[in-house]
Amino acid sequence: MATPDSPGMDGQTGDTETEVLQSARWQYCGEPDDRQKAVLVQFSNGKLQNPGNMRFTLYNSTDLVNPRQKCHRILAAETDRLSYVGNNFGTGALKCNTLCRHFVGILNKTSGQMEVYDAEVFNMQPLFAEDSIEHGPPLENQNKTFRDKLDSCIEAFGSTKQKRSLNSRRMNKVGSESLNFTVAKAAESIIDTKGVSALVSDAMQDDLQNDSLYLPPCHADATKPEDVYRFEDILSPAEYDALESPSEAFRKVMSEDILKMVEENRSVVTGCWEWPRGVVENKLEFSARAAILYHCSFIIEMLKSLPADEVQRNRQARSIWFLDALLRFRAQKVIKGKSALGPGIPHIINTKLLKQFTCLTYNNGSLRNLISSSMKAKITAYAIILALHINNFQIDLTVLQRDLKLSEKRMIEIARAMRLKISKRKVSLADGREEDHRLGTLSVPLPPAQTSDRQSKRKKMS
Repeated sequence: MATPDSPGMDGQTGDTETEVLQSARWQYCGEPDDRQKAVLVQFSNGKLQNPGNMRFTLYNSTDLVNPRQKCHRILAAETDRLSYVGNNFGTGALKCNTLCRHFVGILNKTSGQMEVYDAEVFNMQPLFAEDSIEHGPPLENQNKTFRDKLDSCIEAFGSTKQKRSLNSRRMNKVGSESLNFTVAKAAESIIDTKGVSALVSDAMQDDLQNDSLYLPPCHADATKPEDVYRFEDILSPAEYDALESPSEAFRKVMSEDILKMVEENRSVVTGCWEWPRGVVENKLEFSARAAILYHCSFIIEMLKSLPADEVQRNRQARSIWFLDALLRFRAQKVIKGKSALGPGIPHIINTKLLKQFTCLTYNNGSLRNLISSSMKAKITAYAIILALHINNFQIDLTVLQRDLKLSEKRMIEIARAMRLKISKRKVSLADGREEDHRLGTLSVPLPPAQTSDRQSKRKKMS
């Protein structure tokens, strides 16, 4: 019998182990436990010198509903000197777990069978006392907006120009919360002091002042309609004298001329206006010539009613000519040249139109006269006053509104702001139908001032 030290005996044992390894059979068993693979670890900072001194703890996710989170696991390891942590999710997880599969085999030397289990690799990193497993942004950064974070980046890494701009913006910035609080406190104190009814009354007075900006001077204490809005406030004596020559055609107008005006208006509407040199093809040229010779329906109706008396006819002809000039001037948007309505306009009238009914604007290196919306409203008010003086202080607002291409609501607002009495009248049309027209009448004493529907809305709110 050979001793343990006998070389023959050692060789026999080694041969038996080799035969077992060569004849081993493997069997795939899946996961060792439900939802738990075998654990393989590697350390990021080197190799362990004493593996038996490690204490491992495995933590599984408690969320079993979310399919992405129920497989999350955290592995913690402790030694006498240091602690380690690893996980299979987040930025610290190894990508090899998703790109390939790992297995662990356990060989039973007696039966020669190897059981193969699914495994998962954890990258163990040292954990220090001041660190945490998942570094989240500080609370102050979570509460910051994108603008605040961008300002912080500029403050830390921005150029000198960017930092200067940031400092200027911060110096000029007013806190919205403090501003809102201050405004709210001021509003409360005003309401407590004056009351809601007084504030509504002040707002109505402001509306009156705003409307008065484009209204002619009003003498509310006048005893006659002609003194409420005086003719001299519309046309000064010098301007009235300058209208003698251009208004001559209106003063000498005959019924045939009026019929010709009506036909010319129809030609303008259809766009087929024959001139001595042929049909006008250029749209700009057509519009310019049409603006010179076109007279709206409101003007034609007034020309039909010119009195036979020379003095009155002369006065009304000049007034109608200036009214026609106002309406044609209002139809424009920008006055590019020095002349408002082309040649034939007296210089004093041209200057009056540009200074009194336009706003001076600067565009593309040049000054232009702009006819804004407020200026159009002002021209409308002056046209109404002039028409009232011509037509015995009662006019058809519907006809004028259509010629000016205004809405009926806007025309009524302006007329009420001028303290006219509004009434209705049936008017027969050429085809036999009848329609309602709005009439505006200036009479004394004047009715209460009304600006717009905004007042009634304020009354309802109060």
